[in-house]
Amino acid sequence: MRYLLLLACCVNADDLWLRNGHVWTADAQRPWVESVLIRGNTIAAAGNDREIARQAKGARVIDLKGRLAMPGFNDAHLHFLNGSLGLSQIDLNGICTLEAMQKEIAAFAAKHPDEQWLQGRGWEYLCFPQGRLPAKADLDKAVKERPVFLAAYDGHTAWVNSKALELAGVDKDSKFAGFGEIVRDPRTGEPTGALKEGAMGLVRRLIPEPDRAQKIKALETGLRLAASLGITSAQNANGTLDELELYEDLQSRGKLTVRTSVAMSVGPMDSEATLVDYANLRRKYSSPLLRVGAIKIMMDGVIESYTAAMLEPYTNNKATSGKAAWTPEQFARTAAIADRLGLQIYTHAIGDRAVRMALDGYEAAQKATGAVDARHRIEHIETIHPADLTRFAALGVLPSMQPIHADPSGIEVWSACIGPERTRMGFAWRSIEKAGGRLVFSSDWPASISVNPIRGIHSAVNRRTITGLPPQGWIPEERVSLETALRAYTINAAFGAREENRKGAIRAGLLADLVVLSQDLFKIPAMDIHKTAVDITIFDGRVIHQR
Repeated sequence: MRYLLLLACCVNADDLWLRNGHVWTADAQRPWVESVLIRGNTIAAAGNDREIARQAKGARVIDLKGRLAMPGFNDAHLHFLNGSLGLSQIDLNGICTLEAMQKEIAAFAAKHPDEQWLQGRGWEYLCFPQGRLPAKADLDKAVKERPVFLAAYDGHTAWVNSKALELAGVDKDSKFAGFGEIVRDPRTGEPTGALKEGAMGLVRRLIPEPDRAQKIKALETGLRLAASLGITSAQNANGTLDELELYEDLQSRGKLTVRTSVAMSVGPMDSEATLVDYANLRRKYSSPLLRVGAIKIMMDGVIESYTAAMLEPYTNNKATSGKAAWTPEQFARTAAIADRLGLQIYTHAIGDRAVRMALDGYEAAQKATGAVDARHRIEHIETIHPADLTRFAALGVLPSMQPIHADPSGIEVWSACIGPERTRMGFAWRSIEKAGGRLVFSSDWPASISVNPIRGIHSAVNRRTITGLPPQGWIPEERVSLETALRAYTINAAFGAREENRKGAIRAGLLADLVVLSQDLFKIPAMDIHKTAVDITIFDGRVIHQR
């Protein structure tokens, strides 16, 4: 019966008239209205109640009772399949003592005796004694006989136990020459149980791949979560052909309730033919529900593990300034090919040197090809040199950032790595905006503490955690206005996917994706933003969630 009721709520039957509301449209021409009329999957009209009433005869009425309605949230950078699979794994988010983590891991293991491998994520760097990385001995105390693989909250470092290292054949004699590191005990040379970046694959390759049915089930769970959070569009910052087929399956059965675009993953050794193949996918995947039109590049790692590429050495590790995964020549060549093929590029760049390399490569490609309005993006931009702030507007490059990454209490670990001078340019949302950059916001789920857009908005507007405590040394001048944050999660995110003429605002002719919130964000104290829930989610003209 519960299943039948769920289907009934999503049937595209009558037109909808949302009236008596406080509706923020994200449309600069008319930012506020009272009423929205939806016909089929399209917004037919938006205006005041009196205007719309004449057109809305016979429509099903949803009385907003003064509540705030707005365009559906567009998470412009996440990894939806991985996040969905993680919903049934060990969750260490919000657990910040070693003892509590060990207890959670042991409890999960006891509840899942048949799991061959135990997987999970969410641990934060600052939660281990003396600021050290986690160790296999810590994990062995929780689970010793079965292999365990736990990713950090940012997804760039793994914590594994002795059994996992044994099965992978990783010992003091093991070599790894790729992007990343087997962390070793400086006295013995033995692996400690921490693996950075590409070295995670030494163990991860042994973990059995979920079968198709498990992936579909996970995605359906993830879609229900997205609906409850008002997420109606998502831009996947990595992708494979197999993953595309999963979304295609859901679409064919009417179950894809998030408009999904996929950036296909590209490495420095991939050929031009690979990019041509990805460009050709646009013919097959170009619907309002499922699109391909971009590639994803990993330029560097993360600051906490010293794998982000910095212009100067790390403050607390002078031996390194990080390492870029691409050479400037490789990146510029790939960017030029992408420009000729009309492919957008999402480039992960966290360190200030990686950000500069991405900007330089985009500029070189632009000069070589004459490309106009390529809308290439740089993802994350956790640090930036002040000289590069104006280059986003000058080059038409989009700063795609994740405010939720500035929320973890572990920001002190982050700041200690680069020192106070560079911290002042950390997560520089407002500085980039003032320099003319068009901000695009997202969660990076599951490499974040929350996929909830409300949490991201709270962080962007307050530059504080939900407990009200600012991280040490944090820069309040980098806060943005509420409207800036909302635009970054709606119309700017649509612009960042070349879809602003299709969605992202409440305006006649655009797709009918809207949310109704439990609190009016424009009328409450900013520190109460995180308490807001999504009362109603409308996707493609259908009510798919009602709290």
